Amino acid sequence: MRLAFLGTPVFAATCLAALVEAGHEIACVYSQAPKPRGRGQETRPSPVQMFAEGLGLPVRTPASMRDPVEIAAFAALNLDAAVVVAFGQILPVAVLDAPRLGSFNLHASLLPRWRGAAPIQRALMAGDSETGVQVMRMTEGLDEGPVLATARVPISDDEIAGTLHDALAVAGAGLLARTMAAVAAGTAAETPQAAEGVTYAKKIKTAEARIDWSKPAREVDLMIRGLSPFPGAWFMAPSAKGETRIKALLSRAEDADGAPGQVLDDAGLIACGSGAVRLLGAQREGKGPQGAGDFLRGFPLEPGTRLA
Repeated sequence: MRLAFLGTPVFAATCLAALVEAGHEIACVYSQAPKPRGRGQETRPSPVQMFAEGLGLPVRTPASMRDPVEIAAFAALNLDAAVVVAFGQILPVAVLDAPRLGSFNLHASLLPRWRGAAPIQRALMAGDSETGVQVMRMTEGLDEGPVLATARVPISDDEIAGTLHDALAVAGAGLLARTMAAVAAGTAAETPQAAEGVTYAKKIKTAEARIDWSKPAREVDLMIRGLSPFPGAWFMAPSAKGETRIKALLSRAEDADGAPGQVLDDAGLIACGSGAVRLLGAQREGKGPQGAGDFLRGFPLEPGTRLA
């Protein structure tokens, strides 16, 4: 088919690669405009833009797909279908309906659970034992369209968002390629989403990612793993500077008692509202990620210290 692809992060680039390999004609790739990143605020293209340009595909990075000029340019592509994977913009109906067969989205959850921007993180933070990827027909409502195909992915007890992301990207790329082949053949069946069990995966804000040590250890552990490696659950620790911000990247819940936020031993065991979590990986502000041993050698958390 003649397709437009709309996506931005690495997850989406994996899916674009699968569509190219399947032999579809990619008439145009849309991605979010390059933004300043990192400590130096260097402007870099998105992973999708870099991948597409490497293949010589035309790329557009509109500020808004609601711009009448962009809508007209999209309609002029004379598409069979559009495929959207983590693009980062809400698309107007005029864009969704422009392709001959419509627009399709790959979403990283088992809908209607975790509609929205952060389904991978929210599934882990909630303690879900399973998630997945689904291809749906896009409608005006947020992730409300009928589902064409599903691939289920289990969530292990030591899963972090980074590893789950990679597993879902691989599963999603294959599912998307198979589903678009069925759409081209006219054999794809659509199933309306259930009206029950709707939840929303709101974007993770920095303030929300701060660890509340008064919560049970199980919740703190799920939060740490659900936000690892990005954006990272964080806390403040006393230091020579006064306070240093620490990202907790890996942890394990354990049975121990103490005041919430109190360091209980010299190996990174921290008391919670009930139980405790042991840090297995962390990152100091301005430093790279480290295992607990290396981290604690460079930044000891002394027993009795209170973290905030």
